[in-house]
Amino acid sequence: MITPNKTVAQIAGILEKLFEEHFEKKPDTIEALAVSGSDRRYYRIVSGKTTAIATYNTNVAENNTYFYFTELFRRHEINVPEVYKISKDRRAYLQQDLGRTSLFDLVTKDGYTEPVRKLYHKALAQLAKLQWVAGREADYKQCFVSKQFDEKAIMSDLLYFKYYFADLQGIPYDRSLLISEMELLSKDLGRVQPQTLMYRDFQSRNIMVHEGKIFFIDFQGSMQGPPQYDIASLLWQARAQLPGQWKEDLLNGYISSLNDLHVPRMDEIYFRRGYVQFVLVRLLQVLGAYGFRGLLQHKAHFITSIGPALKNLDTFLSDHPQTPAYPELRSLLEKLSSPEMQERYSTASHDVQPKLVVQVNSFSYKAGIPKVKGPHGGGFVFDCRGILNPGRYAAYKYLTGNDEMVRQFLERETRMPDFLNYVYALVSINVEDYIARGFDQLSVSFGCTGGQHRSVYAANQLAIYLKTRYNLEVTVTHCNESKWVLGEEGAKA
Repeated sequence: MITPNKTVAQIAGILEKLFEEHFEKKPDTIEALAVSGSDRRYYRIVSGKTTAIATYNTNVAENNTYFYFTELFRRHEINVPEVYKISKDRRAYLQQDLGRTSLFDLVTKDGYTEPVRKLYHKALAQLAKLQWVAGREADYKQCFVSKQFDEKAIMSDLLYFKYYFADLQGIPYDRSLLISEMELLSKDLGRVQPQTLMYRDFQSRNIMVHEGKIFFIDFQGSMQGPPQYDIASLLWQARAQLPGQWKEDLLNGYISSLNDLHVPRMDEIYFRRGYVQFVLVRLLQVLGAYGFRGLLQHKAHFITSIGPALKNLDTFLSDHPQTPAYPELRSLLEKLSSPEMQERYSTASHDVQPKLVVQVNSFSYKAGIPKVKGPHGGGFVFDCRGILNPGRYAAYKYLTGNDEMVRQFLERETRMPDFLNYVYALVSINVEDYIARGFDQLSVSFGCTGGQHRSVYAANQLAIYLKTRYNLEVTVTHCNESKWVLGEEGAKA
């Protein structure tokens, strides 16, 4: 783990220095960008009209994989960000700023329009070039995560689904038989040909739209594998919910684009059969990820994605009554994608909002615990002072728990994620009971030393979780907001 001192004092300085060396100008601003599940830190650095995305990652092997594939793809005129400069220790690098608009942003904002459909076709045409042309030259020894999506990797994805999603739903099934069927399925798919360069996480969030062109990002996980998996990842992305006609049209477009690349003749029927199989594998892998991130780590975004993912699975099973051809697996998937299960995870299905209102507060222990308003009293009070305080470090002292840099610090450098997991579990017990009994009030307060960083972040995160998970009305009050230290004058150590 990077120490907090290094995170604060060195990373920003390293990236700013790298920017200044390359562009020969000092940065005006450096903005921390949201991160996903990796340990990479992303920043947008701006100086006048010059911008760049700066990345810091202590995993040099992963960085080297990214640099290798960047060079390979750009050599074949596949649109990926240009890497401007790499630090000597290869932990920091500057790359082209492609803006803030992904293909996912466009399809969710504009809907299923003709311009969006054409962008999907462009993305698949670029993907075909990446897989079949750049893939011919790829040195798979350069792969970081795994060199090949083989039988073991497929079985790993299936078990990921089993343990982190299926087993959490309380649905009975024959565990021994299911494992045997998964082993047979993974063995069968591990022999599927052809094998090309596989992107691995080819979904619309990793496709940027910049000046009308398609660009690929986050391809560090590339490896040798079946090309159908990438197509399935894009066309069956749960949150995008592409129409069936689009999926067929885009698959046909991908196959047609292979002719332009002079790809050796392939058996299209066999290719399409493999595509169907890998759609299933991808759907299950995604459910496993949503279960792990959402149900176990209580991340609101992943919880809201479960409903669309189950709808996707239901659609797939309806369209392919013979797939999977394993009775125990098929039975389990039908139970998991039933209307009742979809209803359980559907945020849109809450037509009647519970009468329960949750008041969430952040406060400073110096000012005392806030009094609970209303006739019932009670509620939860959580002490955040056992979590490392970002306010100790100069880079965070004048920020608050509302700021992205503080969020990243608390999520990555402290035990705040563990702390909140316990909070979610405890509060959920009362929330579910109060909803069932028709109660209308619950309070939850978070305290820390200054009521500015840890407690503010925790209050915000609980509010997001409760709104997402239970469709509740949640009000958030930061009791010490008027006393937040937002400038160096009067700041206390």
